Amino acid sequence: MWELTKTFRFEAAHTLHRKPELGAGEVESSRRIHGHSYRAEVTVRGVPDAETGMILDLSLLEAALKSAENGLDHRFLDEVAGLGPATMENLSRWIWEHVSGSIDGLCRVTVFRDSQGETCSYFGPTG
Repeated sequence: MWELTKTFRFEAAHTLHRKPELGAGEVESSRRIHGHSYRAEVTVRGVPDAETGMILDLSLLEAALKSAENGLDHRFLDEVAGLGPATMENLSRWIWEHVSGSIDGLCRVTVFRDSQGETCSYFGPTG
């Protein structure tokens, strides 16, 4: 079994509504529009095709990722349809949903906010 991963980056702004127990300063700063630099990794798992030697042609994966990137890059995430609150959890799920229809073997989407040392992975629906 092999895993193949492709990465893309995007810049985006958002707001967050946080719980009051975090303290007034944290809640207030999150509600203001602010932005982050994100990195997303999309991973497929499978066995290479005997003829091509590939799990998946990277050009197909790149095309699917370009569509997701275009939906997020330089966007106000609060306005992205189907995203919900602009959390790393929802970003990884949103990317999964936009890639899974065209990519077989999708097994993981990870969103990184490197400047904060934060990562969130989505593994898709179970069952």
